[in-house]
Amino acid sequence: MKKLAFAAGVSLVALSASVFAQEGLYLGPSLGYYYLDSNRAIDSHDESGVLGLNVGYRFSNDWAIEAGYGHDVAEDDLEVSQLNAYYWFGEDNGGWRPYAVGGVSYFDQGGESNLQPEMAYTWQVQAGVGLSKMLTDQLEFRGDVKLFHKVREGGGDHVNDGALTFGLNYYLNKPAAPIVEQPVEQPAPAPVAVAPETRTITVRLNVEFEFDKAIVRAIYGDELQAVANAMKVHDDITLVLEGHTDARGSDSYNQGLSERRAAAVKARIVEDYGIDPSRVTTEGYGESRPIADNSTVEGRERNRRVVGEMTFTEVVE
Repeated sequence: MKKLAFAAGVSLVALSASVFAQEGLYLGPSLGYYYLDSNRAIDSHDESGVLGLNVGYRFSNDWAIEAGYGHDVAEDDLEVSQLNAYYWFGEDNGGWRPYAVGGVSYFDQGGESNLQPEMAYTWQVQAGVGLSKMLTDQLEFRGDVKLFHKVREGGGDHVNDGALTFGLNYYLNKPAAPIVEQPVEQPAPAPVAVAPETRTITVRLNVEFEFDKAIVRAIYGDELQAVANAMKVHDDITLVLEGHTDARGSDSYNQGLSERRAAAVKARIVEDYGIDPSRVTTEGYGESRPIADNSTVEGRERNRRVVGEMTFTEVVE
């Protein structure tokens, strides 16, 4: 009965996340090797391979909450329900990123015949560390080690278990594509002359930043690629990048931060896509040009940005 109640709670947490914040929702399978404390068994320790399914929501680039359920894939009768919080360290530069994990779990070993009777159903708190990497814009690989300490149910005061877990998470949100205006047809040529038809195309770039940071996140790779492709095809056009901040902080600090943000976007375009740096210029405007209300969280997020725009004309065959 306790197992069913916990599983119902896990489902409600996952459903609530999907209702009010679907942008960061993810799910995926996991495979864990569990080494259970010998105090649980009558004559020996226990080891289990557990196949699980996890559902989580990533609130920002650094924080996530996740619920999961797993069942052993061998002869052991172990079921594990968990609720964990994750915190990632460092900057997201597209490589491996360390994180810490902590939470609570419920072990159901009711079918084990070699267990101490009071160890069939137990609560644990757990903590661990791991590494993760985004394999694509939406697929993440993750591996961690965790230590579990029994805090409720069952006998024994010093029951500690361990687990090594690997998982794949698929993020349901997809990075937004760059904004490309529809072609604008030019006036028809005069009857006395036949000129080729042309169209004008405008490509806009909008990169938003986390608070007090000047790191370009990996989710903007598609937008940067579109800008770089246009510059490679039309080698006579240039790009001006304008950096901005929200209203928190002094004027002088925000001015410098806006310049660093614009320089960071330029560096990505130059280094990742081979664009001549002389074709990209940067300007910083600090907090002087907001596009949204700085008194709200959403408004400040929109104001922490680098924008760029370039327009070119091409002949329609």
